[in-house]
Parts: sequence; structure tokens; C-alpha cells
Amino acid sequence: MKKIPVASIEEGNIFTDPVYIEGNNLFVPAGVAVRKKDISRLKSWGIETVETAGAIITPQAKTEAKPAVTKPAGKDDAPRSAPPPVRKAPSASNEPSIISLPEVHENKGAYRSYIDLIERLDKICEDIASNVPVEARSIDNITSRLLQSVREQRNSFIGYILGGEIKGFEVAKSLVNSAILSALIALELKMSNHKVMQVVTGALLHDVGMLRLPKEIIEKKGGLSAAELQRIQSHPLYAHKIVTKELLYAEDVGLIVLQHHERWDGEGYPRRLSGTAIDMGARIVSVADAFEAMVSKKPYRNSMMGYQAMKNLLSDNLRRFDPDVIKAFIQTMGIYPIGSIILLNNGALARVVEVQASAPLRPTIKILVDETGNIFKQDEGDTIELLVEKSLFIARAVDPKEAASKYA
Repeated sequence: MKKIPVASIEEGNIFTDPVYIEGNNLFVPAGVAVRKKDISRLKSWGIETVETAGAIITPQAKTEAKPAVTKPAGKDDAPRSAPPPVRKAPSASNEPSIISLPEVHENKGAYRSYIDLIERLDKICEDIASNVPVEARSIDNITSRLLQSVREQRNSFIGYILGGEIKGFEVAKSLVNSAILSALIALELKMSNHKVMQVVTGALLHDVGMLRLPKEIIEKKGGLSAAELQRIQSHPLYAHKIVTKELLYAEDVGLIVLQHHERWDGEGYPRRLSGTAIDMGARIVSVADAFEAMVSKKPYRNSMMGYQAMKNLLSDNLRRFDPDVIKAFIQTMGIYPIGSIILLNNGALARVVEVQASAPLRPTIKILVDETGNIFKQDEGDTIELLVEKSLFIARAVDPKEAASKYA
């Protein structure tokens, strides 16, 4: 890996290999032009060099990047904020591994849109946490962009959530992921455009009350005291106040953030509402939030496979969730959600690339390793519709880490 001075990078530069910040944080993928705002962000964070195994391709010619000589950053040079959400290198080589998401390599526009949504929401979260006034239209803009992206790039966005490859900005990423899943459910339920917008907005803001809680409680490792638990369970009340009093959203959005921890059986909080007394938007966000939490890696536990998370939702048995919302979620996501790694009955390994609402157990798949052991690292394996190929069926879901270690 060679160090390249940020000062030598120009807008429009393209690299022959991925470029990283601090070793494993992706700055820009191979073959993607550097934007002016990308360079500005690096400078604002005080980052002086990036690393790559490749070379810069200028508009005029291909030039080998020279190693940089840099001085150690002092306190005054430290970045003022965390780096953006970035994608970890999929393998030691610069080729995508068999489990890396093909959309990241093939659909760079969707990937940038996803990261941009997280960055925009992160700035809003920072302002809310610091009691800096926020204009609702900035959130409305994120809502509109997100909904358009979900409609146009549905499979890519689901893949990014399940891939778990975006690092950094954990709060904003969780909120954006929950909003994406909430949008999918609302669209599956054929809600009006106006209601879908409200659900997405509520999902983007449902946990902002946590931003006003003491850090020592939020980041505490180990059990919470009764008083601390009570503070945590008060965050929907804080969120409702922020959404309706500070951001001036209608009560339709306010109810979503207020009730997203209510349970179908009446054992939730803060009001112990049950059944249809809970706002429909809140019921949708509750399911999306729970699934997102299960498939995302947390400081206190590893992430769960999409299939296992879906099984957990299916076994709810009218305790936490509205069964109609669960049904809509399964119809749009499948039992084996997009991005899931699965083992077929003939021994082949594959990735789910499309779900069938009418047959959740028979998705469309892309072969990663065929039955003879032939590995397709460039995502060139056959695409198979299990709804058509009746002789093939899914034997079990496979943990992506297991597949990565076996077929690295």
C-alpha cells in the first residue's frame, strides 16, 4: 500500500485500486471519480494522506502515485468529526470476495446515495443532540430522496442493510436502515403516498429522543439500574417533544415516534397500548426497528443472519408485533432476505438476489460456489429461479463469516 498526499488528489481523479483512510476505511472504490466534496471532507477532518495499492488515472494519463512524506498529526491536526460511513475491504486482495455485495461494485450510484443519506441524517442528529435548531425541510428532503431510492434501487438498499459493511455513524445508519425497511412495508401495504411519507419520516426520527439522554447511560456496559432503565424508556417521550414541538411535525408523525415501543400484547411503553390502539405507522416502525437491530452488529453482540432474524419475527406469536405488518414484511423481504447466503441441496453455495412474494421459500439466487466446488469471485455464477428449478431447494442459511473463511 502506498501513501498519497490528499493535497495531490484532484477532482475527477480515478484510482486503479480502492483507496482507504487509515488502513481499512474505504475513501473511494476503484474506477470511481473523486468528487470535490470528497476532497473537502478529508481536509476538514485533518486527514493528510490516503492509501492505495494502485495508481491515479488523470484525465490526461495514467500516473503512478508517489509515496507521501507526512508529519505526525498533532492535537491541532485531529479531525473534528468521525470519518464518513465507509466500506471495509472485502478481502486481503482488491477483488470482491464471494460474499461481498455485487451492488457495491456494480451500482456505485446507489451506494453513494445510501452513504449520502446517512451523512445528511448524521448532521441532523448532531444538531438535535446539541440543541441546535433544525429545519423540518432538511428532513423532508432526506425522506423524499430515501423513498425515491427505495423505489428505484430496492434490492441494492436491502443488500446494504444486510451486508453490514458500512462502518461509522451508527445512530444515523440505524435510523436510515429502519426507514428503508419501513418504506418497504408501507409500500407493500399499499398505503397512500402521503402516509408512506409520514411513516418514513417517523422512522428517520423514531430514536432521536436517545440523543438527549446522558452518554454514560447510553454507552454503559452491563446491566442498567431501575432508574437508568426508566430514563431509557422515556426516550419516546423526548422524541415526541422534539418532533412535534421543535420540528413542528403533525401529530401523525409524532405518534409514530411516541408509540414505536408499544407492543401488540400491551406490554410495551410508554403508555402500554395494545393491538389496533397503536398507530399503524408505529406498528410498522416497530417491526423495521426490531429487524434492523437484529441484523446489525452491536457493541454487546454480533449481528444475526437475515434468515435467523426473520425466523425470530415469525415466532413472535402476537406478542410484540401486528401480524398483518409481519406478513407484509415477509412478502416484501422473503424468508431468506436479499443478500442472504444459502446452501442448496446439491451442495452449491448461493446468494439470494430476488424474493418471490408468492413463494417466500423459493427466491431467485446467484451461484457463488457450484456443486463441483468451482468458485465465482466476480459474481459470474448462474442466476437460478428456484420457483422454476423444482429439483433444487434451500437446505439451510449460511453465516457469511463462515462462507468468507471457507472460500477466501
